[in-house]
Amino acid sequence: MLTPRRRAGLGALLVGLTVALTGCATEPAAAPAAVPTTSTAPTTVAPAAVLPAVLAASRPVRVQIPAIGVDSELMDLGLQADGTLEVPPTGFPAGWFTGAPTPGERGPAVIAGHVDWGGSPGVFSALRDVVAGDEITVQREDGSTALFRVTEVGQYPKDSFPTAAVYADLDHAGLRVITCGGEFDRAAASYLDNTVVFADLVTSG
Repeated sequence: MLTPRRRAGLGALLVGLTVALTGCATEPAAAPAAVPTTSTAPTTVAPAAVLPAVLAASRPVRVQIPAIGVDSELMDLGLQADGTLEVPPTGFPAGWFTGAPTPGERGPAVIAGHVDWGGSPGVFSALRDVVAGDEITVQREDGSTALFRVTEVGQYPKDSFPTAAVYADLDHAGLRVITCGGEFDRAAASYLDNTVVFADLVTSG
């Protein structure tokens, strides 16, 4: 379950989440491939299959998504003064939200990064290409590794972000990986959508 500190952090995050990750790029590196927009958020209930026991808290230090060639260190991300999720200051590395559970703990761990930055691909430039069944590995400071399997990938307009599905408490260890997506609004210097990958813990060691 989430601690009071984490619940407070998540509660603050919900206030202004629709503008989170608006600074994904100053110019798009390339037009993203078309991805069907969905407004149906995945369930937060664990599937019928037996999931592994959750892990104790431990700071994540690296995330790997072999299917799209991601291998990135992780920096800490908190909340900005307006209550929105802080984002990495450059295209690399990715970051994890310290107000949520660490990857492998019970609940929704959150990792975020840029799709591009300053005209060059960012750490999650190909996140839209992830599909259900792909694996995400998170190495943790205590030497353990949490292996997640993707259950769903969605693209959502920023004004219809699935806040509850991403940040609500879970009865198992989950992971959400977030970046920008959709069309690039040059006037606002921001993408119009967010790409969100949902995954569940399958093994730990």
